Amino acid sequence: MSIIKEFKEFAVKGNVIDLAVGVIIGGAFGKIVSSFVSDVVMPPLGLLTSGMDFKDLALPLRAAQGDKPAVLLKYGVFLQSVFDFFLVALAIFLAVKLINRLKREEEAKAPPPAEPTKQEQLLTEIRDLLRKDV
Repeated sequence: MSIIKEFKEFAVKGNVIDLAVGVIIGGAFGKIVSSFVSDVVMPPLGLLTSGMDFKDLALPLRAAQGDKPAVLLKYGVFLQSVFDFFLVALAIFLAVKLINRLKREEEAKAPPPAEPTKQEQLLTEIRDLLRKDV
């Protein structure tokens, strides 16, 4: 009975719920970043590189024999994955940089805190005098 109670406490703790929400939001954000890279960044890069695709690069280790396919070392797929990773990392970096800039501008626009009222100033003075006497 106690293990069920412990599991229930663990499963409904705020940290676990927050983590689950973070994973779900992260998955959705991953789709946005992937779409940004494949649909916005890659087309201009494809024009610049004349549509070069690294995925076709391979080193044959054994030629095809009859109905057995060739054995290939597909280093191009690895290179394409590394290239895609750097593009995704760059896109995320730029998005975070933009978000941080917008936050800084928002913080700069925030009005300064209001001056304390006369009553608050008097209460603060009384508090400080009482501390001094103790």
